[in-house]
Amino acid sequence: MSESPALPVTLDRGSPTPLAVQLAEELRAAAGDGRLRSGDRLPSTRALATQLNVSRTVTAAAYEQLHAEGWITGKHGSGTYVTTAPPGSPSTRPKPRPTEAGEVTAVDLRPGSPWASGIDRSAWRRAWRGAADVAPLPRPTRAGVPAYRAAVAEHLLRHRGLRVSGEYEGESVLATAGTTAAVAELAAAVLSPGDVVAVEEPGYQRAVQTMRAAGLVVVPAPVDADGLLLDAVPAGARAVYCSPAHQYPLGRRMSAARRVELVDRARRDGWLVIEDDYDGELRYDVAPLPLLASLAPDVVVHLGTTSKILTPALGVGWMVAPPPVIAAVLHHRDITGTSPSAAGQFVVVELARNGDLGRHLRKLRRELSERRGMLVDALTGAGVRFLGDDAGAHLVVPLGSAAREHELIEAAGGLGILLDGLARHHCGPATWFGIAVGYAACSRAQLRAAIPDLLSLLSQSSDQRSTPSG
Repeated sequence: MSESPALPVTLDRGSPTPLAVQLAEELRAAAGDGRLRSGDRLPSTRALATQLNVSRTVTAAAYEQLHAEGWITGKHGSGTYVTTAPPGSPSTRPKPRPTEAGEVTAVDLRPGSPWASGIDRSAWRRAWRGAADVAPLPRPTRAGVPAYRAAVAEHLLRHRGLRVSGEYEGESVLATAGTTAAVAELAAAVLSPGDVVAVEEPGYQRAVQTMRAAGLVVVPAPVDADGLLLDAVPAGARAVYCSPAHQYPLGRRMSAARRVELVDRARRDGWLVIEDDYDGELRYDVAPLPLLASLAPDVVVHLGTTSKILTPALGVGWMVAPPPVIAAVLHHRDITGTSPSAAGQFVVVELARNGDLGRHLRKLRRELSERRGMLVDALTGAGVRFLGDDAGAHLVVPLGSAAREHELIEAAGGLGILLDGLARHHCGPATWFGIAVGYAACSRAQLRAAIPDLLSLLSQSSDQRSTPSG
């Protein structure tokens, strides 16, 4: 155990958010990103109150909330300590497991990674050779390489049923450097500091932190079985961020009725809807519901990425948006001199031109569907309840507390299995707890070998509870 350095805390006394809530959020974020690590000793409530020049009531309330969520623990006569650390930090890094070949490796069952090893290497080399044959560009392409924008337009039509508008194919498509980069551009070019954005809770925290870094006010909006609860969007909100095709991290899709209601509210109340379609191509049971961008191209910004269907190494994605948004983002790129890298775009163009992208997607759906079936059969056979549609690359096993979640992640790490929990996917106090089990980053053999250990750990849990209300 170690004494933590001066706590990385900044409180805004002019904010309408209570100081105790701000303090809890700051400490939670520090524990989540590694600035505070498991075992770090925290100052006493009195000492921290003196350090921050606030009432001890503020620090005591923040500590009480974090203790209830399982982030910290008090030891009699010793002090208060951080108990939860981010996956991959020294305290939670799994012990390596030897393979038959004598190598040591951990089985990565965390969500968010693609099946990169499934990319056909011949197709991969062919795409890079084709991209290298393109003459060097004399100037940056602010909107993106035209051939890439056309390839994305074709991809969206074939695989997501979205017909983009414009005088030529791909005109309303912008290349991006990925979803988070696109969120940053929207925050800078379309929104303004102080604007309120409602975000799914739990939800994608990189988008949350990107918005906050731009000065936006992020308000968590809980989700239920049908998607984001629209009544939780505050009056005066400027935008709503959601992942309707496959909600991250709970793995559900927004119902048709909720989609229509969201679009109606957006038009009535002036919301800009940011639709994150991070793995919308990966559905195994039925055809995906229509994109929000198909229902309401006038109020929806559609964001997609190649990082979940190919590899994040390409660093490319796309944005489909109403003309005023397109114009604002292009203006922002012009005045800041920024534009997405063309190299990854050229590779995607070649993959699409040779038909390799379509072949890979068919192979990807088949492989991940079979992996999901293997995992679902094992969980069902063991009587372990799980959440998530028959889609994407992860499912969720709900648990009753942050403490149990942390305990299970730690135990899995000791067995050489990397897992992720739901608690860290909240921007406010955690209300959902559980394990998000990914099945794309590892090999099929690794998944099969890890399932018995995973079931053994889960079967010891007696606190799987029903879905939280709301």
